[in-house]
Amino acid sequence: MNLTEVKNGERAQIVRIDGDRRYLSRITSIGLNVGCRVEMLQNVKKKPLLIYGRDTMIALNREESERIQVEVEG
Repeated sequence: MNLTEVKNGERAQIVRIDGDRRYLSRITSIGLNVGCRVEMLQNVKKKPLLIYGRDTMIALNREESERIQVEVEG
């Protein structure tokens, strides 16, 4: 599933990130990479996603989030 499908309060692990070199560089520079665990703090339709990962809150727009494939934990 992609990151936009994760519900508030759920934890997930990133399993794949799709995109061009520029996108991948940006995403990895903010600390998101394959194997990273994240928690969904806010997922409201038509608004950016707010996630918590690597001791940091990160806001991602929906288009960016659709390229990140995750596996929900537990």
